[in-house]
Formats: sequence, structure tokens, C-alpha cells
Amino acid sequence: MWDNVIRTCGIYPEKRISCLRKNGQEVRNISDMVDVLAEAFASICSASNYTEPFLTHKNRTERIKLRFQTTKHISYNTDLTIFELHTALFVLKHTSPGPDEVTYSMLQHLSEHSLLNILYMFNRIWKEHVFPDCWKHAFIIPIPKPGKDPQDPLNYRPIALTSCMCKLFERIVNVRLVHILEKNEYISPFQSGFRKSRSTIDNLMSLETDIRVAFLKLNHLVSIFFDIYKAYDRTWRYGIMKNLYDLGFRGNLPIFVQNFLKQRFFRVRMGNTYSNIFCQEEGVPQGSVLSVTLFVLAINPILSVIPQTVQKNLYVDDLHISSYARNMQLIERQLQTAINNIVEWSNKSGFTISAQKTIGIHFCKRPLHPDPELWLSGVPIRFKDNYKFLGIVFDKRLTFLPHIASLRKRCLRSLNILRTLSNTSWGADRSCLLRVYRSVIRSMIDYGSVVYGSARPSYLKRLDYVHHQALRMCLGGLPNISYT
Repeated sequence: MWDNVIRTCGIYPEKRISCLRKNGQEVRNISDMVDVLAEAFASICSASNYTEPFLTHKNRTERIKLRFQTTKHISYNTDLTIFELHTALFVLKHTSPGPDEVTYSMLQHLSEHSLLNILYMFNRIWKEHVFPDCWKHAFIIPIPKPGKDPQDPLNYRPIALTSCMCKLFERIVNVRLVHILEKNEYISPFQSGFRKSRSTIDNLMSLETDIRVAFLKLNHLVSIFFDIYKAYDRTWRYGIMKNLYDLGFRGNLPIFVQNFLKQRFFRVRMGNTYSNIFCQEEGVPQGSVLSVTLFVLAINPILSVIPQTVQKNLYVDDLHISSYARNMQLIERQLQTAINNIVEWSNKSGFTISAQKTIGIHFCKRPLHPDPELWLSGVPIRFKDNYKFLGIVFDKRLTFLPHIASLRKRCLRSLNILRTLSNTSWGADRSCLLRVYRSVIRSMIDYGSVVYGSARPSYLKRLDYVHHQALRMCLGGLPNISYT
């Protein structure tokens, strides 16, 4: 948003990467920098990052070949239809093309005869169990992470550009896969990520309700928020296929997914300069339609190892567990058992739980009550007074004051957008300013309001100032205008 505002003012900031560091040496040549970045991205998803015990388990397990071939007629293996192709084309939005330079706009403007030819090609790939090599290649655009050292190649976020034709095919397959997963309830009900009629609000409301119930019963509630290190980049691909196999998938669909995950390659692109070709050994492919569904499949079993006595929920890879009781020792035993089970599962699935970033909160209204002692892989879990979970800051007394203060600060910063756009000589009109306010500022206030709306009215009133200031700018009111 700020980039567009700055461009409106006639300022075009330079985003070119000027320097990187490799082994303590500065790299300034652009052809060398793209290779340095590509090496860094390849190292993140390398199998060498796995622990020795898991590598042993991985090598032993992968000797077992998963045979997805079947002669049975299964509905999700039938030929793709023109209706599915039209439906997939209808929901497409404009994105940058991949290495083949075919855009979504090109596909959407094809004639019916051309679409039938594409459908014929898709069905041959689907039934003959092949996969075009060119669809396995991606361009990576490095985007610097805000607030991080721009000279460290690991501080860049890889944005992958893959084939739009492949993503169109993936979208059709993904609809079939998700339908079967939801119809047969293969995905845990505690997972809310990227599911129809589910959102982060489900997890936030669940946590707030548990805390309120604990307070009403004069209990302690202890929550643990887990951080999975490089979750997408280090997902074990064989583990995904094993989960599909164990769920009973056979035939064209799982074979397509298997071919889709095999031998993925990428090149880093900066302007017109490209790196050498590097291999993505493990992890789900960045920028692909199927990736989120496959990741949800990979992480889904983690919820089954958590005891029923412990509250739990998951939003994609944001895992949270809670337990409440009057006896702190009982809480410690229940949570420590759950933590040990999670660590044991992660050691067998390839995921790494970051002990440094895993945080606990002891929700309690009793003053000076000590926090419990919980351990993760031999490291004590750090307890804090507040934690930002799915965009909402929860504090130990559930006042939501830290969240409201943080929200007010962010909204006041965003008011500068309205100040810039409301220039009297060339600025936007009233309706445009109101539209910007609703989409940029009020959307931040609305998010999670059903959760933090239970805060004291005196705390919530601090957000009124933001609302009043924004309306004054949009409507052209004087600075000393009364809001009552």
C-alpha cells in the first residue's frame, strides 16, 4: 500500500540488492549475488538439515515403495471435465507468469476449441501418469524481510513464479482432493487453516472462551504456542505420500501428486539476471496451488498425539495447546505429556519445533503466582506476560490492553496514508478516501473485534480517536471539530 502512495507522490524507491555477504566476504556482482541467494534457498530445503535420527528413519522408511496403481473405478480418478476447467478459469486472478511466460489472461481468452485441446492434454497427463519437466521449474524473486540485515542471504523471502498452466491443472486436482478430505473427515476438526467456513477467528474464540471459563472457575490456564522452524521448506515429501496412502488414496490423483513433488528445480531472478539451476530436495513447492493442502496433510497427524485432556487447535502450522485446573502440578503433568508426544512425533515426521521461539503464557488473575516449569527437548519453555497469536495480543490477565495499544499505534501510522492522499491540490475525493479508510484502517480494527471486544469500554475508547481522525480527514473537517 505504501509503495503505491509513494509512487503517487512521484517517488520511486530503489529496490535493487546492492550487496550480500558469503562466508564473511562481500558479494557485489549481480551474477554472483543470484547464485548466493539460490544456494541459500537450496540449503534451507536440503535433506541435510534433518537430524541424524530422522535421516536414519527417513532412509529406512523410504525403502518401502508406495504402490498407488489400482484397477478399481474411483470417482476422484475419472477424466477431468470441461466444467471443472471453466470453473478453475473463472476464479483465476492476474499473477506473474512462470518460466513458460504463459499468463492466466491468455488462458482465460482462449476459444472453446483451444480449451478442449488443453483439456485433452490434461487428461493425457492425468491417465498416462506423466508430468512435464518444464512444470517442475520455477523462478524465485527474492524479497527482503523487513527489519532484517539485507546483506544476509537467509534474510530474503523467496517468491516463486511457477507455470500458470500447471497451476490451472493443480486447481482442478486440488478441488477434488479437498472434497474427498472434507467429505470423509480426514482433516482434524481442530485444524482451521484454509478450510471452507473456517478462519483464524475460530481458534482465537476457542482460546478466549477457555480463558474465560478458567477465570470463572478460579482456575489457572497455561497455554503453549509452538513454532515450527521452516515448516513449509522442510516438509518431508515421502511423509505426505505416506499419509495419502494410509488414507486409502489410489490411482490417478495420488500418482499426479507424487509426480508433482518429484525433482523440483528453481532459478533466482533479479532483473534480467538468472542464477544457475538448483534443486529443491524437500518441502512443498512455493507458489503452487496444491502446496497448502499437501502441507495440511503432512501436519495433520500432530493433533492425534495430543491427549484428550488438553485443549488444542491448529491454523496451518500455528499450533497451540492449553490446560486449566486449580492444581498447577496437574497442569504441568498434562502439558508436559502433550509436549513430549509432540516432540516424539516431530522427530519421526521431519519437522523441527523451535525451543527458542516456543512461548508459554500463564493466564491467571491471582497475583505473584509462579509460572509452571515445562521443557521442550531439554530446554525450558520461556513464559511471557503477553503473546501475539494469529494477529491478536493475549495478555496473562486477558485485558487486551497490549493489543489495543499496538493496534492504535499501527492505525495511527496508517493515517499518514490518508494525510498523503487528502492533499487539497491533487488528492483523492471523499468516496475514494473513505474506501481507503475502510480497506486499510478499519479492517485492522475489525479483525478480531469479536475477541478483544470484551475488553473494558475505557480501553476500547482509545480506538475512537483513530476513527474520528480518519473521518475528519476523509470528510475535510476542521482540526477542532467536535465528534459528540
